Amino acid sequence: MEGFRDDGWRTLDLPHDWSIEGAFSKDNPATNQGGALPGGIAWYRKSFYVPTGTGDKQVYIDFDGIYRHSEVWVNGHYLGKRPSGYTSFRYDLTPYIKVGGEANVIAVRVDNSQQPNSRWYSGSGIYRNVWLVTKNKVAIDHWGVFVTTPLVEKNRAIIQQQTVLKNLSATAVAATVVLRVVDAENRVLVAKQYQQNLTKGATEASFQLELSQPILWNTDHPYRYRIETQVYVGKKLLDQYSVPIGIRRFSFDAKKGFELNGEQKRILGVCMHHDLGALGAAINKKGMERQLLLLKNMGANAIRISHNPPAPEFLDLCDSLGFLVMNEAFDMWRKKKNKFDYSLDFDEWHRQDLIDFVKRDRNHPSVMIWSIGNEIREQFDSTGTQITKDLTAIVKEVDATRPVTAALTETYLEKNFIAQADVLDLLGFNYKYEQYDSLPIHFPGKKFIASETTSALASRGHYDLGQDTLRFWPPSAKEKFVKNGNPDFSVSAYDQVAAYWGTSHEQAWKAVKERGFMTGLFVWTGFDYLGEPVPYDFPARSSYYGIIDLAGFPKDVYYMYQSEWTDKPVLHLLPHWNWQTGQTVDVWAYFSQADEVELFLNNQSLGIQRKQADDIHVSWKVPFQPGMLKAVSRKNGREVLTQEVRTAGKPASIHLSVDKNLLNKDIRDLAFITATILDMQGNPVPSANNEIIFEVQGNGFIAGVDNGFQADLSSLKGNQKQAYNGKCLAIIQAKDKVGEIFFKASAKGLKGAELKLVVE
Repeated sequence: MEGFRDDGWRTLDLPHDWSIEGAFSKDNPATNQGGALPGGIAWYRKSFYVPTGTGDKQVYIDFDGIYRHSEVWVNGHYLGKRPSGYTSFRYDLTPYIKVGGEANVIAVRVDNSQQPNSRWYSGSGIYRNVWLVTKNKVAIDHWGVFVTTPLVEKNRAIIQQQTVLKNLSATAVAATVVLRVVDAENRVLVAKQYQQNLTKGATEASFQLELSQPILWNTDHPYRYRIETQVYVGKKLLDQYSVPIGIRRFSFDAKKGFELNGEQKRILGVCMHHDLGALGAAINKKGMERQLLLLKNMGANAIRISHNPPAPEFLDLCDSLGFLVMNEAFDMWRKKKNKFDYSLDFDEWHRQDLIDFVKRDRNHPSVMIWSIGNEIREQFDSTGTQITKDLTAIVKEVDATRPVTAALTETYLEKNFIAQADVLDLLGFNYKYEQYDSLPIHFPGKKFIASETTSALASRGHYDLGQDTLRFWPPSAKEKFVKNGNPDFSVSAYDQVAAYWGTSHEQAWKAVKERGFMTGLFVWTGFDYLGEPVPYDFPARSSYYGIIDLAGFPKDVYYMYQSEWTDKPVLHLLPHWNWQTGQTVDVWAYFSQADEVELFLNNQSLGIQRKQADDIHVSWKVPFQPGMLKAVSRKNGREVLTQEVRTAGKPASIHLSVDKNLLNKDIRDLAFITATILDMQGNPVPSANNEIIFEVQGNGFIAGVDNGFQADLSSLKGNQKQAYNGKCLAIIQAKDKVGEIFFKASAKGLKGAELKLVVE
């Protein structure tokens, strides 16, 4: 392998997802459930040099995730395999490394050819970060620091640190371990040192610190400290390890619900798959941050990772932004959901994968719950009871400070062999909201969370009129895809369409809101994601479930949650106001921090609406006339907010808006540019579908394009995109040098637009 000629190979940057670069096709074996994108087999190779002074050190390579069935070689020596596409792992390169002027070669084979193996889009390749790590012979072990806070009071906190120290030198050594607590302003608040005799091999040690007047981590103020650990032999610093921590206490109670730092709090969450739309599965911290900030603005305070270990950076963001996390390990155990899924590897690999998963993520303050599985099929037979006990014991062996749950479907104990194990600390139930009231009866004394709700469907900006009842697409399990849906593969954005197992957003939220014993919920899903395009068959290739579409544009129901989950004044009017004269239009308004909403058409009042009983929105039936539709919300007779929607004319120009103008050259930074099509008066044209061409010059490139439409088969990696319902998106990534980026958008028959970005 060392003499292999790879000079004709493509050069690329990691993380990398090759599937997203391919063409959508119904013939791809992943099927449209897996995003209708290609899989296959690929090889990666990298040459690197190790400095001469590294000869007496340990050299490791850490992979945050490879999808899937990876095998790794260094300098022709086989290091091992890892079947799971989501697990992080390390290999020791030390015995095979060449030091000095001789090149080392790492080769990675990735096999995602056996498909279908996932119920959603997985991506393919080394799609998470890779790290080359150099250590002394005496060092802290991989994931060898575990920090807990066994006592948290108003005036003090006890910090407990378990540390695994490794001595790979020839003799025992006397080490000094220094621990420091550092605050967010980089001030050392507490420092303590311990003497530790390290025999050959691994030594486990436990250290304790006390911090006075701690600032507690919570969802509104996610304050973090750092615990810095240094290892000295004599006066020589041999290793150091820094762990950001959030000091907090939390509990789940059958009567009180969820409490964080002694205060009752509802878990207001969404489920999230791992792809980033047009960026594919290749992780990008700025792409993930954009998603989380949109959800935070909506009022969400929790994320369920569905249904696999996330990228480490995603949890870093949850820590810093203040999200509660239900961290999930598996989508299946021994019983398969797809022909080639993880069930084939479960027996051999589940213990190692689960241990590594918990060890890697257990220092994140955002992680509140460990989930050992989602809708596991062993729920229906007695094998599920023992596996549940085994998996729960593995988690508790590594971290006993957090509750363990599983996302279940069966709400009767006699039908639920996972619940019969009686080892889960928290029972998660998916859907079946109409059976919530029976849960305390069937599972007395247990704690509950709605681990998955809703499965409502919508295409952003599309509205079917005259539908006043909830429609289920497909209507039953017998019909996999809807056969009498919309010919353009759209779904109405009124909150009136759901998969047969789900319900509307409003109904699902009310079912939890009205029941204090449900500690919270996770809506399926926060964002649309590639794959699982219920209710349609191909050419649909991404989901309709999201509160936010694949491009990151909020659907109307986003404002329903914002009105219910935040204290900010909200007024959102739907639909658009481009219809045919004589049509009767259902006009809805979501609002909050107000008593009433008055609707006007061309300055003529159409009446005042107030929420009755448990209403989530108000509505009017309005015969269409072109002009201006205006809503005014009031509280105690005083105006709070106004929103106007105008009838638009023909498309005339492109308007560009960007989330930021300054980018950082060092962090694969992104700018998200929205192109909106306007008429001559500057009104958005809600039905515009013009093809927009994007051009970039300077120190950036187009990383992806999207419009949020679930059945658009054009490339997500091109330089043009057809607008969907008036909008599309271009994602610009900074190159690794300072300078300017000039961006231009044009379309036939429209006035184009330009903007400038700066890379710092």
